[in-house]
Amino acid sequence: MTDATEHSCRQADAGVTRVFGLFGKRWTGLIVATLMNGGGNFAELRRAIPGISERMLSDRLSELAAVGLVSREVDPGPPLRVFYRLTEGGEAMEPALKALGAWAETYLPDGGKCPDRFRT
Repeated sequence: MTDATEHSCRQADAGVTRVFGLFGKRWTGLIVATLMNGGGNFAELRRAIPGISERMLSDRLSELAAVGLVSREVDPGPPLRVFYRLTEGGEAMEPALKALGAWAETYLPDGGKCPDRFRT
């Protein structure tokens, strides 16, 4: 039997839990990574992320804007255009996303060379 202190030490960090609550959703990381290359309007983002539906892109952008990682600027036009860019908080994700990409190239089988100890 494990005592309460040992159990609480084994729980996931609250910050990590919050990050993966957001970034664990499909497409979220790709949207942020795409915006790292500069902002864009909705149609540009849709073209840059193959396979994402308009509805999913809209939902994820709304979530990212709600937590302050993406800003949404509306140009009433005509035609109406919405431009998205990363906020300071969103831009601060760049080192972490680059580190995850490098990790994937090294350790995930579809990337670089996966060491034998990680193969199943």
